[in-house]
Amino acid sequence: MKAYFNLFDFTQRVNYKTEILSGLTVALALIPEAVAFALIAGLSPLTGLYAAFTIGLVTSVFGGRPGMISGATGAIAVVIVALAKSHGTEYIFATVVLAGILQVLAGVLRLGKFIRLVPHPVMFGFVNGLAVVIFMSQLIQFKTTDAQGVSHWLTGSPLYLMLGLVLLTMLIIWGLPKFTKAFPSSLAAILVISAIVIGFNIDTRTVGDIASIKGGFPPFHIADVPFTWATLSLIFPYAAIVAGVGLIESLLTLNLVDEITQTRGRGNKEAVAQGAANIVTGLFSGMGGCAMIGQSLINISSGARARLSGIVAAVMLLVFIMFGSSLIERIPMAALTGVMIMVAIGTFEWSSIKMIGKMPLHDIFVGILVAVIAVLLHNLALAVLVGVIISALVFAWESAKRIGAKKYVDEKGVKHYEIYGPLFFGSITAFNEKFDTINDPKEVIIDFKESRIVDMSAIEALNKLTERYKSEGKILHLRHLSDDCRLLLKNADEIIEVNVMEDPHYKIVID
Repeated sequence: MKAYFNLFDFTQRVNYKTEILSGLTVALALIPEAVAFALIAGLSPLTGLYAAFTIGLVTSVFGGRPGMISGATGAIAVVIVALAKSHGTEYIFATVVLAGILQVLAGVLRLGKFIRLVPHPVMFGFVNGLAVVIFMSQLIQFKTTDAQGVSHWLTGSPLYLMLGLVLLTMLIIWGLPKFTKAFPSSLAAILVISAIVIGFNIDTRTVGDIASIKGGFPPFHIADVPFTWATLSLIFPYAAIVAGVGLIESLLTLNLVDEITQTRGRGNKEAVAQGAANIVTGLFSGMGGCAMIGQSLINISSGARARLSGIVAAVMLLVFIMFGSSLIERIPMAALTGVMIMVAIGTFEWSSIKMIGKMPLHDIFVGILVAVIAVLLHNLALAVLVGVIISALVFAWESAKRIGAKKYVDEKGVKHYEIYGPLFFGSITAFNEKFDTINDPKEVIIDFKESRIVDMSAIEALNKLTERYKSEGKILHLRHLSDDCRLLLKNADEIIEVNVMEDPHYKIVID
């Protein structure tokens, strides 16, 4: 029994009412999102809803971040839409299972730690871009489609009605916590707006106008595809992208929730759980997915901190699908739109605006670029990847400028070069410019006490430098090489000739 409680984190104090009500709120917010993402991918609405249920349940029970919500997401939908159109749903199921296997391997190999390489400006850009994407995705609710299938903005009374209901929803979410926090404000807003619309028979768009959510328990189904090398060659690129995008978004969401709750999740455990969830959803007719940042923020802002809220959300979603579709389909989209707009407002890192002019220019540029890519391409994973690459290049450039040398000739006529700063591919040119092989005395010492040899480019630079001194008939010594530097030189000795003269006084040169 103790293991059972540990599994669900019930050893810690849990506010069951808050967890259950928050889970119910999330379940209601999951429905239009899952349906919309399934339609984006060219799949049936139930494919998205089944994914939201199975992924949400598995990750809530076994994930590394209690309180985080996972399900069908837009990022995954964008990746698989081309495959769905060209080869159909069965290949999507196979792709999702393979992506899950790759994610499990990533967790087992403890690759989740690489999320530490995401700099803070990239996180700012990620969060701000996400907020704008969430907000812009709600604008479709202010449009209508005519008989010819052309989309137009709402005008007149329908527009004013929609705006009024959305603003009332936002007002309730903003104002209710000032009076009481005993009931989640998002759920209260949904219930109030639904009561007004149903009670006064107001003609406005509802969940049922998007698609029917009526269905049964997710059916077990092995993808009906040929188990051949050709099939693997087709789906593997898609699976690899799905796995990568899913892990990036999930681990970034985990970090965001960690920051909000002042606690720490387990990235590698979450990676394994995400992979297991995708395997399960691929076998139970789901489209695949990852962590849902908007729904996670709804859950956390409602006060949920344990696994129970995610479990309740997943189970209630299935209950809605199987037994409550007629009621849920009557919920006005204005209420859910207002909830998501408030999520967008709360997600945006407003403090980042104040940092403009106070942070380094390249950090500001990276943050803005990540946000712009996320908004224009609706691809948060790509935006983060670009931000990390640019940040790494900026770091390499700045580090390359830090290489230097202190030069002097001692009483014995030996010239010393005391190197400081890292020696790597970016600093090689500046490093070579420090030496005067023609005019230097017969004996030269290069001291690496304040420096490190980082990569193969640095080793090759040392090799060429020693060749230059050797061709001039001069002796070169290397001093104070660190253990890792000596190991690099030793390993490279079989590939290139490292011309280093041994220094008997320091005994730190390779054999």
